[in-house]
Amino acid sequence: MTMIEPTAAPHVHSPGFLALVEEARARVKQFSIEEFITRLQAGERFVLVDTREESEWAAGHLPSAHHLSKGTIERDIENAIPDKATPIVTYCGGGFRSVLVNDNLQKMGYTNVVSLDGGWRGWTERGLPVVTPGEGA
Repeated sequence: MTMIEPTAAPHVHSPGFLALVEEARARVKQFSIEEFITRLQAGERFVLVDTREESEWAAGHLPSAHHLSKGTIERDIENAIPDKATPIVTYCGGGFRSVLVNDNLQKMGYTNVVSLDGGWRGWTERGLPVVTPGEGA
């Protein structure tokens, strides 16, 4: 068995994955981080959903986020957010997985889903607030 060693270098996405994301991106609405913050400051309310893996969530997440990973969101979303018109903003590590998630949510009938372009990395690179282990959600 070959073991793949984790690296600290930025993840390089495969061409097939990138093509899939770009195809979905044409169907999915996105907010820049700045637009999301502006909308929040203007009083708009969204259910913020972190679609990253459990280990990523546990290491830190955006304040007020709920966790529904890409691997389970389609299974669990209707119980967690039954109103398909609810304004939902999803994010992941960089904005790729959340695009794929939102494409599927739209296919399931969710009408007000937006992907946060830049995701966790874009948020933390700007020094914006996060919840880390030991803090409350």
